[in-house]
Amino acid sequence: MAAPPAPLSLSASALSARLRLAAPASRAATARRRGPMVVRAKIREIFMPALSSTMTEGKIVSWTAAEGDRVNKGDAVVVVESDKADMDVETFYDGIVAVVLVPAGESAPVGAPIALLAESDEDVALALAQAQALSSGQTQQASPPSDAASPPAPPLPAEAPVATPAPVAAGTKGIATPQAKKLAKQHRVDLAKVTGTGQFGRITPADVEAAAGIQPKPKPKVAPIPAAAPVAAPSVKAVPQAAVLPPVPGATVVPFTAMQAAVSKNMVESLSMPTFRVGYPILTDKLDELYEKVKPKGVTMTVLLAKAAAMALAQYPVVYASCKDGSSFTYNSSINIAVAVAIDGGLITPVLEQADKLDIYLLSQKWKELVKKARAKQLQPNEYNSGTFTLSNLGMFGVDRFDAILPPGQGAIMAVGASKPTVVADKDGFFSVKNKMLVNVTADHRIVYGADLAAFLQTFAKIIEDPESLTL
Repeated sequence: MAAPPAPLSLSASALSARLRLAAPASRAATARRRGPMVVRAKIREIFMPALSSTMTEGKIVSWTAAEGDRVNKGDAVVVVESDKADMDVETFYDGIVAVVLVPAGESAPVGAPIALLAESDEDVALALAQAQALSSGQTQQASPPSDAASPPAPPLPAEAPVATPAPVAAGTKGIATPQAKKLAKQHRVDLAKVTGTGQFGRITPADVEAAAGIQPKPKPKVAPIPAAAPVAAPSVKAVPQAAVLPPVPGATVVPFTAMQAAVSKNMVESLSMPTFRVGYPILTDKLDELYEKVKPKGVTMTVLLAKAAAMALAQYPVVYASCKDGSSFTYNSSINIAVAVAIDGGLITPVLEQADKLDIYLLSQKWKELVKKARAKQLQPNEYNSGTFTLSNLGMFGVDRFDAILPPGQGAIMAVGASKPTVVADKDGFFSVKNKMLVNVTADHRIVYGADLAAFLQTFAKIIEDPESLTL
């Protein structure tokens, strides 16, 4: 009978040695299971941020951090002019500002790189090389029109550039649109061998069809014929002809600033809304007396009007509702009074949020802060784009009445004229001279009707003519 095996016996030193030998193999196996090592990025891009919902590009006002400066996470590195304000842009990483891609005074679209941030001094050279690659890539993207001037293919000249592959930036080859992937699978085209001509080298369906030897379908010539037949077509073409007329001799053409462009866009957009206007005369003798009492305490007439409007709006939620999609409207939970303010180079509407819940003294303090920030172009987006009702007051200029243009996304805007002495008759037929101002309200007729606006103006007039409730 065989003897049983002797029990294994290891000394403490031998066991420790075996464990030390096994540790590297265990770590290597763990590394294999975890996958390849992740290399931390040494060069990071600072992008043009979207500072508001309507911003499509921004202008660099100034760089607070120069090339070669070391910055920490949260430091302001650049001042950007959006469509409404100048705002400091902070960096999200520590590093060195290696290259400024967009200098002060120039503009860049939202999301475009405006600077490169290096992790250390040794990485600055890499950032410079990356900046040169970016600039050369932009130069190459401008070259396809000259190369496309002599295409050998017989299709229409307008379609010839589609078959000519544009230069592709490194690292973008093989990225295809969903439709291009579908066509590649259908025609058995290897996307790795296709050169993309789309934005940033993206492979488009036309690229796949060209690789598969499919000639692009010529556009039918029948479609333009009926388009030229209607009588209205010549009138539509007449507008661009007027736009390209040369300026008057001696005139100076000045491009819009970012703020002026935003105002222009909003005003054009407002033309698509069906609006109507209602005017109402209001006696202001008691309001003028109240104003003289609270004026030494810093309360302005604009604040009194905003407070009165907010108190009246609280009874008519539909007047500060909004319609944005054309098929429904939204009852807003807060009464935020936006007040039009003229500043150098444009117009902005700082917002008195929840004006119905604050007294006139807190509103005045807040209003002074908003106006100061507006004139310095330092308003935050929520301080000028959160209004649910707008007030425009030109009474201080002696304007007796005017109509205001309704801002997109709001239900109504109030235009306030100057208070002037007027001969009025009371219910008994006696004449007297009293101060009277005219108020015009422009409203979106999709959500606000004439009866709603008339009732709101009656309530607003009662508050103005008996303003003691404004001080409560």
